[in-house]
Amino acid sequence: MAVMFLRTLSIINFKNIEQETLSFSPDINCLVGDNGAGKTNVVDAVYYLSMCKSAFGMTDGQSLRHGEEFFMLEGAYESDAGRNEQIVCSFARRGGKSVKRAGKEYERLSDHVGLIPVVIVSPVDSALISDAAEERRRFMNMFLSQLDRGYLTAIMRYNSVLNERNRLLKQGPSALQDELLDVLDAQLVKHGTVVYERRAELVERIAPVVAEYYRMISEDREQVEVSYRSELIQTPFEELLRASRERDRINQFTCCGIHRDDLVLRIGGYQLRKYGSQGQQKSFLVALKLAQYNIVSERRGERPILLLDDLFDKLDASRVEQLIRLVSGERFGQIFITDCNKMRIERVLQSASASYRLFGVKAGHVEEQ
Repeated sequence: MAVMFLRTLSIINFKNIEQETLSFSPDINCLVGDNGAGKTNVVDAVYYLSMCKSAFGMTDGQSLRHGEEFFMLEGAYESDAGRNEQIVCSFARRGGKSVKRAGKEYERLSDHVGLIPVVIVSPVDSALISDAAEERRRFMNMFLSQLDRGYLTAIMRYNSVLNERNRLLKQGPSALQDELLDVLDAQLVKHGTVVYERRAELVERIAPVVAEYYRMISEDREQVEVSYRSELIQTPFEELLRASRERDRINQFTCCGIHRDDLVLRIGGYQLRKYGSQGQQKSFLVALKLAQYNIVSERRGERPILLLDDLFDKLDASRVEQLIRLVSGERFGQIFITDCNKMRIERVLQSASASYRLFGVKAGHVEEQ
């Protein structure tokens, strides 16, 4: 299986980083420094070059270094199969966002997503457990978008039609409204059914992989489960929309559809959010992301870049060491790890006999150590 890795990264005016040019190992790269030093910002720059957006929900304007008018990220990638990629992502307050591959600008940012797959594990993943279903749908969308261009197109078109339908419902009932709803419903069914089928396939595939990784990381005896909740499991989408039309008119928005789907996470048969300890929840999330990594690798025939941000957050040293042993094996490619304790992460890496390169981060400056 091919391994694509980030050879060099240039950063200008991204978050608290004024200007840095960094060369990385194809194996493990460790970024150490105090909280707020900029470790996560380097990781986010790597993510941004793959996904054209921050991993942490920040807008492009929020990602600008204070007082600056633009930022630019440039990555030079190399594959052991002989493939090379040069990606430049930039944003200016007045000019907007631009993404270029080998000097040629993309007409649509969605055409770039999936070219260089990436998987991130970070403390913000806790939102997958504690927050509303929207976060878990976003996870499925980001996951599938890297694998399936057809899925990305379908979810974008579904959301566009859904917004149009909701605007129409706010205008009040009329004969014309009924005709337009028939047209919009047909489009929702077309795109929504594609989304539903891909999500159902994904969850069926990922569930046993999550369970296996959870067992390997935590050595806990509890059984973990991932399942898919959707109204379309029981009833065809067309029937749901037809039965819900009057209710939609009263509420002035679309009350059924794949925009209400959820990913159900359980441990020992109970909701993870209510009954899982912090360590169990974190182990579950890491297992979920490693399962994502596994499936992206299989489907793409290329190992993604793995970003492990603030690895010790809610995980004890023994679980982190078990995780490091796992990801430093042959099934994984390039890895970025952040931690605020240099001695701790070095001790774990050395104990796991992992090959790594160490970078110190201080006030937005990065130096190899």
